[in-house]
Amino acid sequence: MIYFDSAATTLQKPAAVPAAVADAIHTMTTPGRGDHPAARLAAELMLRCRTEAAELFDVSQPDNVILTANATHALNIAIKSLVSPGDTVVISGYEHNAVTRPLHAIGNVSVRIVNGRLFDPEQMAEGFRRAVDRSVSAVVCTHMSNVFGYVLPMDDIAAICRERGVPLIVDASQSAGIHPVSLRRWGAAYVAMPGHKGLYGPQGTGLLLCGEGRRPRALLEGGTGSLSRLQEMPDFLPDRLEAGTQNVHGAAGLLEGMRFVGRMGVERIARREGEVMAALAAGLKKKGGYQVFDGRSSVLSVVPQRTDPETLADRLAAKGVAVRAGLHCAPLAHVTAGTAETGTLRFSASLFNTAEEAEQVLEML
Repeated sequence: MIYFDSAATTLQKPAAVPAAVADAIHTMTTPGRGDHPAARLAAELMLRCRTEAAELFDVSQPDNVILTANATHALNIAIKSLVSPGDTVVISGYEHNAVTRPLHAIGNVSVRIVNGRLFDPEQMAEGFRRAVDRSVSAVVCTHMSNVFGYVLPMDDIAAICRERGVPLIVDASQSAGIHPVSLRRWGAAYVAMPGHKGLYGPQGTGLLLCGEGRRPRALLEGGTGSLSRLQEMPDFLPDRLEAGTQNVHGAAGLLEGMRFVGRMGVERIARREGEVMAALAAGLKKKGGYQVFDGRSSVLSVVPQRTDPETLADRLAAKGVAVRAGLHCAPLAHVTAGTAETGTLRFSASLFNTAEEAEQVLEML
């Protein structure tokens, strides 16, 4: 199979990832629930995972790295910690449902949407400059569009938020492991990301990076292995946000995935993935019959002119090529880009893809 659906989930993993998961299943239980070797091994593993994530993403201390089930879980914590009914929030026009649905669920939230042309970061930054003022309770913004591979000008957006005293939540679902992500450089309140995409970890893993001094709202209440006499959740991190038995096996795989990213380097990863998608984009433009949205990144969306994206995705799947068609859980992005009626056919690469695979797909098309 030629796998071009890594923006959903990376399928090819470094060999150390499944090996670490298997080892943890056989040797580790739950941290904080016992002082026997299996529980101690789990506690040590979780601390290593937090410590190395803090180093990779520029977080001041490991306790501010929260292990979550996915990026959606992390975004729900962040958004519901900062936004209440009656508040005003600014988002980009390229947000995923993992941002827009929690805001809708809170209710009575005024949402200002900053629209802008695809691949025009200056216009996007200017839009945030106009939209963000001191009446805004939070800015929530994707770092990279999961539909179009558009990398938004996060340094500029973060500077605007700092200047105006507005907390920033960054959705790094598509950028983590591919582009530099720095909690401290941005001065963000929260950064959310999954483990199963650019970090090459297992599904069911994610991270929430918390800025200094943040006291996030507990989304779940329950056992933490600490302060068990109290009925309130602990007021310190990470315990406040990690109720119940944790996904230790997933964290073991995520740790190895992050180590792989650290060894490869995000610049090398972005360059390699971008080259594969650039070859595919160039071939499609030459072939004709496709509207090509080329962000020169690891994600490439197209609209075929002679059929619909779903039909073409099915035909490719029959030939052993994995892609994704439709709205990609981000209808707002399609409204902004003008593809809401059709959706797109999306190709997305990982470090394991090659230019030869891109050429094979072009021949099939």
